[in-house]
Amino acid sequence: MIRLTALLCALCLAALPLRANPYADMVSMRLVPGWQMSDGTLMAGLEFRLATGWKTYWRAPGDAGIPPVFDWSGSRNLGALDIEWPRPEVFDQNGMRSIGYEGDVILPLVITPDRAGRPVQLAGHIEIGICQDVCVPVQLDLDAVTLEARADAPPVPAIAAALADRPVRGDEAGLSHHECAIAPGDDGLILTARFTLPPIGETETAALETANPMIWVSEPEMERAGDTLTARFELMSDTGQPFALDRSGLRFTLLGESRAVDIRGCGG
Repeated sequence: MIRLTALLCALCLAALPLRANPYADMVSMRLVPGWQMSDGTLMAGLEFRLATGWKTYWRAPGDAGIPPVFDWSGSRNLGALDIEWPRPEVFDQNGMRSIGYEGDVILPLVITPDRAGRPVQLAGHIEIGICQDVCVPVQLDLDAVTLEARADAPPVPAIAAALADRPVRGDEAGLSHHECAIAPGDDGLILTARFTLPPIGETETAALETANPMIWVSEPEMERAGDTLTARFELMSDTGQPFALDRSGLRFTLLGESRAVDIRGCGG
């Protein structure tokens, strides 16, 4: 029933017309130019400023969230763009979980020019959800900004701080082993993941992303016994049909008050 409620909520929100930011008092966006990395990529930051009490969402927003969508097709000399997501928070929205950010947040952007050494003209069309008592979709446009390849530009403190707040790799958090067991469920699969690592906070939870966007993933059931953290997820196909699960395409993010851990893949 919770999943059906969340799905209906998402469909209702998707049906609302998207206009050029009628919620400017609640959220604004700007590009923060950064610096050139040693490999020739450019670092910048996409800053969202949210009014008090408003939240926006992480890349995997949970059942109560709205996934962000980024379109950079209006850019010039852009070869690739990767978003480095800072550690998100977990929120409760009417009994459902969402994952995201409250207040101001900078998303670091790693930009690879199509032609090395030439400026990149970055333009974007971004769709995000924002929430307070209600959740609404917002459409924001980033007018073209020219980013120069300048090796002498120093790091920007706000972007550097967001980079430092990213989830750490498993080995950096003391992860010594992790494994997954997959079993049939009532409507799909049950995935049980076990991680051997020290606690990352008094309250620990996990998010699971798969390589197939058509697979729905439940909130996890969490259990810790000593240095073993266990997370159990229910997985179902949006089509209701049987599906294969690519273990190498699994991505776990373990979230605690003190830190977050990013773990890729899961063997059996």
